[in-house]
Amino acid sequence: MNAIPPLLDHLVLATPDLDATVAEFARRTGVTPAPGGEHPGLGTRNHLVGLGGRSYLEILGPDPEQPEPAGPRPFGVDRLAGPAVLTWAISPPDLDAAIAAARARGHDPGPVRPMSRRTPDGTVLRWRLTDGDPGDASGLVPFLIDWQESPHPTASGLPVTPLLAMSASAPDPEKVRGPLAALGTALTLTTGPAAFSFTVDTPNGPVVLG
Repeated sequence: MNAIPPLLDHLVLATPDLDATVAEFARRTGVTPAPGGEHPGLGTRNHLVGLGGRSYLEILGPDPEQPEPAGPRPFGVDRLAGPAVLTWAISPPDLDAAIAAARARGHDPGPVRPMSRRTPDGTVLRWRLTDGDPGDASGLVPFLIDWQESPHPTASGLPVTPLLAMSASAPDPEKVRGPLAALGTALTLTTGPAAFSFTVDTPNGPVVLG
């Protein structure tokens, strides 16, 4: 069984049709993702499923109830042909120290910027994250996230499908392993087109997604 990456915070499953993808996840797993909330000004919203511990799956797509954003929606959801796991996030104990350590090891996680999300009950969650390496378009190197004083999404009583395994393929796995090590994490990698695969335990048995 493929190892679960250290420091895993969440996986990002992006889709051009959020309602359809949530319904398909529920059909396959027997577990219905919970509404997470909207990203004000970005034109997206999400649904969430716990993966066990402080890890979760974010299903993210366009929010038809928001005005058209000024720029492209996050993760290029407008250009996707269908749902796809595009990237993942890790949550180190100290974001700034982790960034400094990664840079000292030859990997720049990118600049840090603030983000927010309004939950269905009106609570505004605020966090910081890195933009990632602009030279890495594969999404296989995770971005870093710091939830600051906001409650972690897994503390909201999410439905859970425990993560059993996670892996990815890359055209050149060695180019990915270096940045992963600099960030203090790891990912089971094989050679192939850039893509993720993960397996969750569900009432319907193990389900492979990716």
